[in-house]
Amino acid sequence: MKLVVFGLTVTSSWGNGHATLWRGLQRALARRGWTVVFFERDTPYYAQNRDLNELPDGELILYREWDEAQALARRHVAEADVAMVTSYCPDGVAAGDLVLAAPRALRAFYDLDTPVTLARLRQGEPLAYIGPRGLGDYDLVLSYTGGAALDELGLLAGARRVVALYGHVDPEKHHPAPPAPRYRAHLSYVGTYAADRQPALQRLFIDPARRRPDLRFVLAGAQYPEGFPWTKNIFFVRHLPPSEHSAFYASSRLTLNVTRRDMAAMGWCPSGRLFEAAACGAAIVSDSWEGLETFFRPEREIIVAGGCTDVIAALDLPDHELRRIGEAARDRVLAKHTSAHRAAELEKVLTEARRGERRNFAGAAAALGA
Repeated sequence: MKLVVFGLTVTSSWGNGHATLWRGLQRALARRGWTVVFFERDTPYYAQNRDLNELPDGELILYREWDEAQALARRHVAEADVAMVTSYCPDGVAAGDLVLAAPRALRAFYDLDTPVTLARLRQGEPLAYIGPRGLGDYDLVLSYTGGAALDELGLLAGARRVVALYGHVDPEKHHPAPPAPRYRAHLSYVGTYAADRQPALQRLFIDPARRRPDLRFVLAGAQYPEGFPWTKNIFFVRHLPPSEHSAFYASSRLTLNVTRRDMAAMGWCPSGRLFEAAACGAAIVSDSWEGLETFFRPEREIIVAGGCTDVIAALDLPDHELRRIGEAARDRVLAKHTSAHRAAELEKVLTEARRGERRNFAGAAAALGA
């Protein structure tokens, strides 16, 4: 089977959550006999921070302008079993027109930023990756977020068949590892700066750092502004490449997961970082959102925090308890949330969509995420 993808980026994990997810999914699909061709616009931002140059058992096509890629894209789509456009694809509208004209391929759209998409649609804002036709002409729409988002994609964007395809982790890339002294922390956090995430980060990371100046806090991520409220015990890692994730998580007693505002409000939104940390055996403290308990059992596989006091209490837990929580989270991820699991789920829903089965795809999505 051949899958052609027009996406944001697979070559650079800098400042985005798409790349690592696509790498894991592509590897898992390749092992199932799929060939994945990924079209990515060669933008300076990602070119300067590239940490992958080829797809194993797949094909990466970098292009500077859509006009130069269009003929090649049309040939690949003509040969494809599945042709897909993703959210934040820089040429999403043009690529969508090409995909929707595909002679034989199943036409799919994968929204890895569903809450952001829906928020902008509610406000009547144009989207560079969804044209005026909306999503109604696609045979299948995949959503990174489940729950109510599945119905809203139909109501606001006209999607006819919607399935949740959640985040995942490649355990060959994220796994327990020896700690690295440079990342040593009592509490760590990995995430690109986002203004809408800042209030939660303030409550769950910065305030605990101020309350516990005797502890060491480490923050890793891109795009943090000069005015960020640093404290003397918060140490900064400007960018953490995927190859360093395992050592980073292994070096912290506890790691924090913070969800973007629109995603948390919608619920059913496990981030790729959440699964990556768990696969490394890290004890995780997370903000709360609807559906979290479907992916990890609170207090057994994850610690849920509403504010600074909850984080302080988690930091005061004994080492053996944090190890138990981390090990339980890793067991859950390996059993339910690897890239191999998602590849099998994707193959199943694509097969069903190709057969044109009339069934409740939204209901099936809940079962896939359970």
